[in-house]
Amino acid sequence: MSIQLRDVRKAFGDKEVLRGFTLTVEDGETSAIVGPSGCGKSVLLKHLVGLLRPDAGTVFVDGQSVPELRKKELVRLRRRIGYVFQFAALFDSMTIAANIGMGLRRLPGWDPKRISTRVAECLELVDLNGLGERYPAQLSGGQRKRAGLARAIAASPKYLLYDEPTTGLDPVTTAVIDRLVLRMRDELGVTALVVTHDMTSAFRVADRITLLHEGTARFTGAPAEIRTAADDVLRGFVDGDPALYYGLSADRHGGQNDGA
Repeated sequence: MSIQLRDVRKAFGDKEVLRGFTLTVEDGETSAIVGPSGCGKSVLLKHLVGLLRPDAGTVFVDGQSVPELRKKELVRLRRRIGYVFQFAALFDSMTIAANIGMGLRRLPGWDPKRISTRVAECLELVDLNGLGERYPAQLSGGQRKRAGLARAIAASPKYLLYDEPTTGLDPVTTAVIDRLVLRMRDELGVTALVVTHDMTSAFRVADRITLLHEGTARFTGAPAEIRTAADDVLRGFVDGDPALYYGLSADRHGGQNDGA
């Protein structure tokens, strides 16, 4: 088992974000965590790379207990994890090629020629051939997302973590990103965890989908199981039905503020 979270709890002051979240991601699997914005999906990802420590519970990646790792051990683990940020997080003052290669320059044995070759390979994998000398401001939103993915795979990670990879994209560009997520799985053999509130995207890319609701894993299943599940909260989220999701009667929902 590549990734294991067991009864993970995390609070920020009086706000409980995770209330006993449990999930297993198997080797080679692409798993999606879905839920509305602000429900704690990104908080979960930060636990996997040691940016946050759980208040209780266990977090294992690659057989290692992440909260117990020393600094050097954590650095080594992070080299096996590619992190695709929600808004790409590219450095505006650097070319796309420099953004992609920046992490490689810190690794032993990576001279400029080797880095240049690897950057070109990554650009090709995400269909950005010939755009390495451009700057982030010269790319479209979808191209910046792809550049962020190229940077994440540069060091040939075993794991890829995607934080809302299709946020802010139109349906066609979203489909392009989804195909790239599948390409990373099929061509690179990575184990991936995608957090998203986009059910169309989750159905396209995931082997299994988990609904994060009120800090716990409300439901986990294959896409076919998600589509046919009888759970009202899950159905409400999948179908975009606030009355089902929030458990409201039709007359009560009329006075509710959507997204509250």
